[in-house]
Amino acid sequence: QSVSAFAPIANPINCPWGQKAFSNYLGTTKSEWEEYDATLLVKKCNTLSTPILVDQGEDDKFLAEQLLAGNLEEACKAAGAPLTLRMQPGYDHSFFFIATFIDDHIAHHAQFLKSG
Repeated sequence: QSVSAFAPIANPINCPWGQKAFSNYLGTTKSEWEEYDATLLVKKCNTLSTPILVDQGEDDKFLAEQLLAGNLEEACKAAGAPLTLRMQPGYDHSFFFIATFIDDHIAHHAQFLKSG
């Protein structure tokens, strides 16, 4: 098993985009949102051994207010979860960002595939 993401909304309960989406899709009961928030899920895990790779552009204008990669990083550190958070200078979350680093994500997952 492995996980990877490009510029994820890492803590949607705590950002405007996530709050809007969750209230529209899941209703207004915030406690029900928790099982869809990666940062909160990591905090709830006692032992998380699934390797996580996240690439985030340092120049992404949504990083501080919407994406909250630092919150996921803090949760992973506290839980001892194996997160590799790569802050990529000069990138936002455009097609070029993904095209530049997609091979790394494929390789990340390929190392955990088991044959047959």
